[in-house]
Amino acid sequence: MKDIKTDFEYQVKVIENEWIPLSDGTRLSSRIWLPQNAQKLPAILEYIPYRKNDGTRTRDEPMHGYFSGHGYVCVRVDMRGSGESDGFLYDEYLKQEQDDALEVIEWIAKQQWCDGNVGMMGKSWGGFNSLQVAARRPKHLKAIIVVGFTDDRYNDDIHYKGGCLLNDNFWWGNIMLAYQSRLIDNTIEPNGRAKWIQRLENMPLFPALWLRHSLRDDYWKHGSICEDYDAINIPVFALDGWADSYTNPVFSLMYNLKVPKKAVIGPWAHVYPHDGIPAPSYPFLQDAVKWWDKWLKNRANDTLDAPLIEAYIQEGYKPSSCVDFIKGRYVALQTPNDIEAEHYYLSYNTLQKHKNTISTTVNLCTPQSHGLLGGEWMGAGVLGESPSDQRLDDGMAMIFDSAILQENKDILGFPEFYIQLRSNKTRAMLFVQLSELRSDGSVQRISYGVSNLCHINNHSAIKELKPHETIEAKVKLDACGHTFQKGNRIRISLASTFFPMFFPMPEHATLSLDIHTAQLSLPIFKGKDSALPKQKAESAPLTPLTVLKEGRVDRNISYDILSDTWTCITDGIGGVFGEGVYKFDERDMLVEHNLKRELKIKNDDPLSALYTITQKMKIGRDGQLMDADLIFTQKADKEHFYINGTITVKENDKVIFEKEYNECIKRNGI
Repeated sequence: MKDIKTDFEYQVKVIENEWIPLSDGTRLSSRIWLPQNAQKLPAILEYIPYRKNDGTRTRDEPMHGYFSGHGYVCVRVDMRGSGESDGFLYDEYLKQEQDDALEVIEWIAKQQWCDGNVGMMGKSWGGFNSLQVAARRPKHLKAIIVVGFTDDRYNDDIHYKGGCLLNDNFWWGNIMLAYQSRLIDNTIEPNGRAKWIQRLENMPLFPALWLRHSLRDDYWKHGSICEDYDAINIPVFALDGWADSYTNPVFSLMYNLKVPKKAVIGPWAHVYPHDGIPAPSYPFLQDAVKWWDKWLKNRANDTLDAPLIEAYIQEGYKPSSCVDFIKGRYVALQTPNDIEAEHYYLSYNTLQKHKNTISTTVNLCTPQSHGLLGGEWMGAGVLGESPSDQRLDDGMAMIFDSAILQENKDILGFPEFYIQLRSNKTRAMLFVQLSELRSDGSVQRISYGVSNLCHINNHSAIKELKPHETIEAKVKLDACGHTFQKGNRIRISLASTFFPMFFPMPEHATLSLDIHTAQLSLPIFKGKDSALPKQKAESAPLTPLTVLKEGRVDRNISYDILSDTWTCITDGIGGVFGEGVYKFDERDMLVEHNLKRELKIKNDDPLSALYTITQKMKIGRDGQLMDADLIFTQKADKEHFYINGTITVKENDKVIFEKEYNECIKRNGI
């Protein structure tokens, strides 16, 4: 829980809508928090496509109200083609998006309330584009704060991982379709209905768009800061949590930027840290004010009196899909030298310190249903998304356990796994999982990694496997911070499948593993502890809203014995993340979004995979009420993906837009 602060230095006036004109005649819609009785002040920009009036409004008020109360003008802008803004949103992270942001920053700096100093911040999309815009070096942009971001759009985002296709590519693409189907508020834009219809007609099929780029080509390199870290020349404050999927870039960003910088990694999911779930949360807004004071107001303070990365090393806990608090401690990672590699080797189901010199080959062919209890790729702070006890999945995998640990062992960073192997098929994947085998027999997942073996050289080209030819596989597992407890064991599990997190490879491959060549490297932390945050997280008052119906997210897995088919269902009722049905009191705007995911697969048939997403998006007020029904499926044969679906949009119960989609996309090595 956070403290709600009401006593600020500045009283704040909120401007519900201010049009920002661009040079091509486009207008962007903004919402502004303006401190009163002040001369010119610095400004903070958040620039995303998620609708300021009825999308991110719940989180905007407590955060931007807090910054504004401390003497900052906060400008929350809807990007071109989103919210009430003009134009069309054709894709994520386009050059047009950056170009518009440069004009927005220039416009802000010239306003009578701005002293010419601008900061930029955001989580997820807003974290991505804060880095991308900083790399363009607008003269008025002085510092940024990024949360839940990436510096490599191919390797560390929602579309692909290790060269394998994340099923969240389909999920997120469908959510964007629902988001973009929403009406335009006619109390802000009188011409909103016409703009809304045009937007529906010009909306791309997002999941198909991303599926066409299965390699790390120029499409993904654009907007990936890792292509040129030196392009960024302003201070960067980066944050994320272990329950999120974007912690890897925190390390690479901190190790490669040459500017004033710092980072914090806590236990949270894909949320702002002051709302941190799983707890404990972090006093993010207080830290952020210090950061802005230093770089936007030139005030001397202790914001840089911190380690390069302050990371939360988590204690083990009995594995559960419902985790709301994680014990642990913060440590100070000053340099990569604070981490030492400790090597382990495989032999006859054991993980040992000495290398196995006896040549041993074993075959690995896991059922397609391996991974059923793996949890979500990206945690969003919703119960049920954490990985469950891994005993069931490990029963399908090949496991290797260490001896009982005689003392606690802290790891921080990236575990790595190496092995030589052969495949009997031309396309295959290797999944590697690091877990803690507890003394009670339960298994807690700590980290995992995956490799599309057709990308064995790099992710820019496909090299199909030659059956039974030996290759070297290197798998970099996700960064983690964890204490293995005395009395427990370290476990590595290997598999050739991981569903439903990944869409299966087209062939049911058997991998022949040369166990004597295998090596696991663990990043052992040798540095010092850091003090736990002494302050409780704060925010400004919450957004006024009325909950009309409590939401929930139901999850279940079922098995049809006769057809040997597993079905995984996640059903967000009243809200994708369980938010419920609610009304924003200040806008008199009702919001409801239901999303059901259904994934099916047979144990021995990767081509049986079927993914169905059904959504209802409902939004509006009396006299202007819309609802959109969307249903899409994704399936594949050996050479192609097929995405089929329909969108039906109603206004005041009358159908105003219908469209059917049928896409066939070459698999191209995935």
